[in-house]
Amino acid sequence: MNDRTCIVTRRQAEPDELIRFVVGPDSTVVPDIKRSLPGRGCWVAAERLHIETAAAKNLFARAFKAKVNVPVDLGAMVDALLAKHALGMLGMARKAGAVVFGATKVEASVRSGLALCVLHANEASQDGIRKISQARRAVVHLGGPAIAAYKLFPEADLSLALGGTNVIHAAVLAGDAGKAVLKRMVALDRYRGGTPDDLAMLAAVAGEDDAAEDME
Repeated sequence: MNDRTCIVTRRQAEPDELIRFVVGPDSTVVPDIKRSLPGRGCWVAAERLHIETAAAKNLFARAFKAKVNVPVDLGAMVDALLAKHALGMLGMARKAGAVVFGATKVEASVRSGLALCVLHANEASQDGIRKISQARRAVVHLGGPAIAAYKLFPEADLSLALGGTNVIHAAVLAGDAGKAVLKRMVALDRYRGGTPDDLAMLAAVAGEDDAAEDME
């Protein structure tokens, strides 16, 4: 139980790539997102598919060697906890001055190299996203980092976390607070089985630039 091996894939991984589960007093399986709950734990790769597989195949009972109660909505429960954790960290970063929002400020933070990642509300228009994506591509063309963009939350959730109204675009800035937010966004995105918006495209742009330099 002490080794961090996924009970579904049987592969070992770093803690950030897994989700820990413990058994509560009522024999119910409980997700331990912060890895701080007492008791014996088991680990599942941090993707919803694997958690739902563990529940469907009764792998939690096998791991704990006991009869346990698995919530029927365990996959959704973990998603909600990860989202709450990410939004809470985003709110703390805003108080630390590590977040800007509004299309103009977000684009400026990207072009200046201050942005670690970009957040788009689910309701964001393609036109608004395109302008910020162009800025992200421009940074890569100039030799800068590929800045990930995520679409994980509705406008209402972003607005509440950031203490604003109608927050459609936001940028998380460099620094310790920003890194903590990025870590949570990566975890939530991975859990949902997605990838940062067109990050692969940005990497391809960088690859094309490298190839062009090799031919000069």
